[in-house]
Amino acid sequence: MDKNTILAIVLSVLVITIGMTIQATFFAPATPEMVPTTEQVETSSNTSGQSTYLEPAQSSQVSANIAWDSSLPGSMVAVGSEGNKTPFTFETNYFLIEFNPSGASIASFKLKDHLDEGEPVELLFKDASSNDAFLMYAGNDKTNPIDATFRYQIIGNQVQFTQEFALLEEDGKTPGAPFSITKTYTFGEEDYLFEIDVETRNSENKAIPLSFENYAYTLAFEPQIGPSFSSLDNNYNYRRFYIKEDGSSKKDQVKLSNGAYATTKPLSWVALVGKYFSMIAIPDATNYMVSLSEVSDEGLPLQSNIYLSRPTIKSAAQTDTFRFYAGPQLKGDMVIYNDASLNSFGVSGLQLEAALDSSSWLGWLETILKTLLNMLYRVIPNYGIGIIILTFLLKLVLYPITKKGMESTAKMASLSPKMQEIKEKYPDNPTKQNEEMATLYKKEKINPMGGCLPMLLQFPILIAFYGLLNKHFELRGAMFIPGWIPDLSRPDTVASLPFNLPFLGNELHLLPIFYTVSMIFSMKITQNASTAGSQQGMMKFMTYGMPLMFFFVLYNAPSGLILYWSVMNALSILQQLHTNKKKQREANEEAQNNVQQFPGPKGKGRK
Repeated sequence: MDKNTILAIVLSVLVITIGMTIQATFFAPATPEMVPTTEQVETSSNTSGQSTYLEPAQSSQVSANIAWDSSLPGSMVAVGSEGNKTPFTFETNYFLIEFNPSGASIASFKLKDHLDEGEPVELLFKDASSNDAFLMYAGNDKTNPIDATFRYQIIGNQVQFTQEFALLEEDGKTPGAPFSITKTYTFGEEDYLFEIDVETRNSENKAIPLSFENYAYTLAFEPQIGPSFSSLDNNYNYRRFYIKEDGSSKKDQVKLSNGAYATTKPLSWVALVGKYFSMIAIPDATNYMVSLSEVSDEGLPLQSNIYLSRPTIKSAAQTDTFRFYAGPQLKGDMVIYNDASLNSFGVSGLQLEAALDSSSWLGWLETILKTLLNMLYRVIPNYGIGIIILTFLLKLVLYPITKKGMESTAKMASLSPKMQEIKEKYPDNPTKQNEEMATLYKKEKINPMGGCLPMLLQFPILIAFYGLLNKHFELRGAMFIPGWIPDLSRPDTVASLPFNLPFLGNELHLLPIFYTVSMIFSMKITQNASTAGSQQGMMKFMTYGMPLMFFFVLYNAPSGLILYWSVMNALSILQQLHTNKKKQREANEEAQNNVQQFPGPKGKGRK
């Protein structure tokens, strides 16, 4: 193999790496590694009494003292009667929700139609010390939630919480005029969208006294969306913030500064997006301050929080409506909120599908491959088998291209002795070597790039399949082989080690090993077919170095993706072996014909 051919192979590797890097950086999930786990999500209610908000009552009328910033005119206390403190479960067609009367919050939020190890997937990832979701804070404070116990009632598809509060007078003991906070959750029949109405009402005909740095209250989603995970790598598992400004047709990814971000720009929505699920907050027309934060602590690997701070209320009564989409990253479940006739809330033009992670620059090809894979699944309901069959079909489609490339590679092998002669004849004249090589290629009708160009032509399919299998929603939880590959969207973990391996972690995956071995073997048979002896050092790097590089890059890739590449490698090996054998047979026949046509010294004649 000459320098031009080696350069072409190196450039091919660079194209693969750069192509995947471009997809990872600009088009969503494409750069290695994350390992979601199945650890149990803690859904216990937040009633430990550890919060500084909820203190013993000052009097029979004061059920809780909620201390807030000292710059306020006084403390805020709950003055209404307490309701039942026991968390309760509420079920809709899509959701299984555990409500907590403390703070009128949600302690567990499960999606009934999407499973995690056979159980409804938990969309609220929290631990015992985490705040519940949809707590309120006074003003724009984000440290002490209002976790007084609310009274509640269930009316059809609504869960309504109510409590009365008051600000303490300057003596710090006497409650002022009471005002009420009513938080109502409303759910649709066939929707992943739901509403939270926050009604504040003063007992006097005066503005509601909630005001802290010009904000009345903050509604929060925290601490994280599920499923649970042990680490994130921004590719195979991730959490990202997106915002969509009013009037904009596209989303913008939010880059946090020191783990925080805040804006008062009018937003259509703000989204916390994972690989398969998202939580999208859709405030009403009020000019809210939207704050986002990411925090790592001992309890959770990462907290991702959304805060919606409502400006000071200047009337005696006010109702604010917040909408939230809590569901799968599937276009079909999102586009119904563009047409009022298709959803229970009569909303339109939300463009929630813009929150989907963008397809790669080959999204049209991903769509074709996805359609074919789903068609195969309808015939054989196993996505693993579907991936294998689709790989065979792709190999058949690519056969004319790969056949030409392999024949060119094999033909190059037959020229190795002549190429070596040229190098020995002109050892100190590289220019003359190149001229003679070019003449030889022209005479033998060989394109030195012939073995690499077909590989380059396959890259679009390779990259499209990478994008598809890395984020195809239907692969989530799809079993291929029980006991080995129970989920094609995750690595095929066969054992957990009691220690961490450098760069790999503590989980043992077999498919990446099979893939690497098959890649090395494929490179070796290609090398044997086309390598001149003087480039053994470079070829060893290509044979072993490149596969090892991909081994580390793809070690925690979804098993569906590695399955595709492993099968494709196996088919390429069989094709290359067949091509090599065919070319060897043709070479032997040509040599025999030459012997017959040109008698040797012993006088053998033609037949």
